[in-house]
Amino acid sequence: MPTSVASPASRLRGLRPDWLSDPKVWRTEVLAGLVVALALIPEAISFSIIAGVDPAIGLFASFTMAVTISLVGGRRAMISAATGAVALVIAPLNREHGFGYLVAAVILAGVFQIVLGALGVAKLMRFVPRSVMVGFVNALALLIFLAQVPEMHDVPWAVYPLIIGGLALMVFFPKVTRVIPAPLVSIVVLTVITVAAGIAVPTVGDKGALPTSLPVPGLPDVPFTAQTLTIVAPYAIAMALVGLMESLMTAKLVDDITDTHSSKTRESIGQGVANMITGFFGGMGGCAMIGQTMINVKVSGARTRLSTFLAGAFLMVLCVVFGPVVSDIPMAALVAVMVMVSFATFDWHSVAPRTLKRMPAGEIAVMVITVVCVVATGNLAIGVVVGSVTAMAVFAKRVAQLADITSVTDPGGRSVVHSVTGQLFFASSHDLVTRFDYAGDPDTVVIDLTHAHVWDASSVAALDAVAGKYAQRGKTVEIVGLNQSSARIHERLSGELTGGH
Repeated sequence: MPTSVASPASRLRGLRPDWLSDPKVWRTEVLAGLVVALALIPEAISFSIIAGVDPAIGLFASFTMAVTISLVGGRRAMISAATGAVALVIAPLNREHGFGYLVAAVILAGVFQIVLGALGVAKLMRFVPRSVMVGFVNALALLIFLAQVPEMHDVPWAVYPLIIGGLALMVFFPKVTRVIPAPLVSIVVLTVITVAAGIAVPTVGDKGALPTSLPVPGLPDVPFTAQTLTIVAPYAIAMALVGLMESLMTAKLVDDITDTHSSKTRESIGQGVANMITGFFGGMGGCAMIGQTMINVKVSGARTRLSTFLAGAFLMVLCVVFGPVVSDIPMAALVAVMVMVSFATFDWHSVAPRTLKRMPAGEIAVMVITVVCVVATGNLAIGVVVGSVTAMAVFAKRVAQLADITSVTDPGGRSVVHSVTGQLFFASSHDLVTRFDYAGDPDTVVIDLTHAHVWDASSVAALDAVAGKYAQRGKTVEIVGLNQSSARIHERLSGELTGGH
């Protein structure tokens, strides 16, 4: 039979992204980008205030971050923009040394992120356990909700029915049609109501003036000296680490939601490139925004890079071209969207009584500690680090308890075999020395490690200590059953870990 050969045109169609060939996907991505852009405006302004810079700086950063990461990032449909975590890190630098140093720190942070990405820092994500991820998600949902509380405090009474109405629209409108994202419908309807009825409520325009022109590239206004480097480097390193951690955690979450894989190394390097470009355009830097990403992926159903690119592009168009209209959007509409995002983000199954009854106490403790640390500090990175360390401690304790010793003395009483089972490492080997009867055992002692594994120097040191205590009583010790890996580390370290005193 003749073999069919695909034509160049058909091969080209196969390489085209989905949104070019499927009008439904195109519509979803465009509308999702518009919803995210609307939600980005007040948040970018708020983060600018936290960093102590003009609102336009945060909006410029959100524009350049989103557009750049849509091209070079490793996780499709993830939104990167100016964030509160980054704003908190660089705010002291701006306050103490000025805006030029802030911009220099953003550029340097981008360089650090590129280097860390190339070195494979993304591989560390495999050490973040599921209980920390669940705690991270739940803490994020709480932070998103708590961030809306100030917008519901000491405001005109009309704000409350507007928020309730917005939530109702987002719950019931999808039952009518999913062609248009419910958050976009809610924002438009509430804006029309407040403007047409002349209802006086806080608006986006109350947060600050929107920019009227596009950002212009340039170099930071700082002296290019070693002293400048020593000033900005600590802030740049902190920003790079916080930004990468939040971005990689968000990428992993989107992977789980969409059942797709992303390149964490490409995302790490992409975040660095985006921050460098943002710095050269005078922005305050940023990283992945999990709240906006949830709007894009979970609420609006976006799945491609187009939505991320359009979120940044629409942001600038809305600010520069439609600034007066955007300024009239009531904050109540955006609060309703974020409350819905908070509700959708929270993992309700993780706190169900049935789940808690079946979960090991250590896993629950790790989840709770992660949530408490994040909510208490307002920093997702701190919570993830503390949660991961706690999880490692819980795991080490659990595995250490699995190490055991079974002893069998031969009928003649001339020798004894101590069979060690389990994983030998710093935690389990700590009590190993106390598990032997040095005075009562026969003159010949065999320690069988067939069903054990030696992981570290602490275990080798413990075995040396056991052999030494038997030797002090004139008894011989033979260690047998070492697997290849255990034998290698034992041969290399045995007798080399203690001094001659």
